[in-house]
Amino acid sequence: MSYLETTKNVYRDAALTPDVGLCCTTNPIWELPGLKIPKIMQEMNYGCGSTVNARDLTNNPRILYVGVGGGMELLQFAYFSRQKSGVIGVDVVDEMLEASRKNFIEAEAVNPWFKSEFVDLKKGDALSLPVEDNSIDVAAQNCLFNIFKTEELKKAIEEMYRVLKPHGRLVMSDPTCEQEMNEILRNDERLRALCLSGSLPIKEYVKALTDAGFGTIEIRARKPYRILDPKHYPTDELIYIESIEVAAIKDPMPEDGPCIFTGKAAIYYGSENHFDDNKGHVLVKNQPLAVCDKTAGALAALGHDAIFISESTFHYDGGGCC
Repeated sequence: MSYLETTKNVYRDAALTPDVGLCCTTNPIWELPGLKIPKIMQEMNYGCGSTVNARDLTNNPRILYVGVGGGMELLQFAYFSRQKSGVIGVDVVDEMLEASRKNFIEAEAVNPWFKSEFVDLKKGDALSLPVEDNSIDVAAQNCLFNIFKTEELKKAIEEMYRVLKPHGRLVMSDPTCEQEMNEILRNDERLRALCLSGSLPIKEYVKALTDAGFGTIEIRARKPYRILDPKHYPTDELIYIESIEVAAIKDPMPEDGPCIFTGKAAIYYGSENHFDDNKGHVLVKNQPLAVCDKTAGALAALGHDAIFISESTFHYDGGGCC
């Protein structure tokens, strides 16, 4: 049995019998006026962290979500896209799609604004999305792509890139790990299905996105996720896994390479009111400016004695320049 079949079986079981402990951390419920999340959706929330931010959902966007779970995030997205088929949910597991349909009936009962027709549930595979080219404003997945091996991961990201409109964004949350997984862990199909044994280092994760053509990458959060220890897993050492939240934007690729924001900031503290590098970057005195890693390196290379460049915080909240 392949790891993809194992994954289907794990989530088929979770659809038939909700498993609150399937994922070790759950998404926070969005606290929005008039939005009520049925309990069953919360119990079937099999994600590893937040994905889309409310600021991504302006101007009545068309939204794609791959791996529907119990439908909680689809309901939250529909709050911002109250139109027929404004949200598309894709899943390869029939039982999960059926469970979501039932959950949306409960959601209609407690949310007067919501109609099930706002969400279009489709049977489909992340490796071959049943969605038109250049038709989606915001695409998202949560704790799904981490199950894929290298070739499947590449294909899944390419599929997301294909369906996004120009300047559309792919927002994701997945486990990452700087340590090398041993061969037993890497080949454990169930651990891979649970998003544990396929964790990539952040640099490799980001490279997979830029290789697909995404010109701007925002690392929005990096936080503790889980420890794999020798008493409970086939490993000789403690393995620390983090959850990373990333937005990849379908911007044109700059000639000098992608703009990758890892939470760096530049601060000018000289005698003038501001510093202008004449390349589009103006630093107002003692006002931190978020900069991409490429710009941070260029400013540091100037050798200016009154410019401070912070280390990566791996928390980027928008703004600044590249």
